[in-house]
Amino acid sequence: MDLTLYWFMFPVSILVATTAMLSGIGGAALFTPIFLIIFPLLGPEYVIATPVAAIGVALLTETFGFSSGFVGYFRKRLIDFKSALPFIAVSVPVAIAGAFMTHLLDPAVIKGAYGTLMLFLAVVMYRHHAPVEHEIELLDGDGKPREMREIRARDGTVYRFRKPRHGRGAIATSIGAFLTGLLSVGIGEVVMPQLAKRNGVPIPVAAATSVFIVIVTIAMASFTQIATLIRAGGVSAVPWHLVMYTVPAVIIGGQIGPWLQGKVSQRKMEQAIGILFAIIGIAMWVVVLRGGGSGSVH
Repeated sequence: MDLTLYWFMFPVSILVATTAMLSGIGGAALFTPIFLIIFPLLGPEYVIATPVAAIGVALLTETFGFSSGFVGYFRKRLIDFKSALPFIAVSVPVAIAGAFMTHLLDPAVIKGAYGTLMLFLAVVMYRHHAPVEHEIELLDGDGKPREMREIRARDGTVYRFRKPRHGRGAIATSIGAFLTGLLSVGIGEVVMPQLAKRNGVPIPVAAATSVFIVIVTIAMASFTQIATLIRAGGVSAVPWHLVMYTVPAVIIGGQIGPWLQGKVSQRKMEQAIGILFAIIGIAMWVVVLRGGGSGSVH
């Protein structure tokens, strides 16, 4: 095992984690295509054994990155824990179910599904726009006005908004959580729009709360993925010589992201992510159509 093989992933992982913290998306959305598309182009020695292993490592790495981001947002006092609980109650069990399903699918199916998901998310991210008052539901489930909530940040800024309502959004959360367990991406991409667009939560609070929801969800999914990998192939089934670079790097990036929050245009970030997702989706399908999806699932 060459411990220096993946040295370049240290700076790359810092950049990925920083981007994830700023946009509220899951870092695995960028790590998985790096592992499945870029690594094979570098040479056979860089290839991760299976798509399942790539997804497991992406989720494990993202867990540490979002944990670091969580600490950063927690210090800034931007997380709305009460609003996060309904999302977590739905996302965790569904993500675990998705993680178990990954090991039953053919590698080509996993890559094709990932490419399709990226193309869909590209449209969602690129077309996302700031909420306007008529889009925000003003009543709760029993017809009463939704209560106002207040978050006072560490810098003294006060954010006032209506209590987020999950409601029908639980379906989107379930789909996103299942896809996160199955393909390593989805939960952050469906939670952030629900908080910011559908419920009108201010972007700093929405991003911070989304990070908290994502970290809890992916922690459960990554534990399931890694435990299943080890059970099937032993401890060596996990490419630890890659993890040793990605994990410390995303911890650093997880601190940079919250620090930059508000200094980078959220709209431009979303559009850039949308374009990147489109490129990833097309590239993944090129790999599948060229026969790069073959291989054992176990």
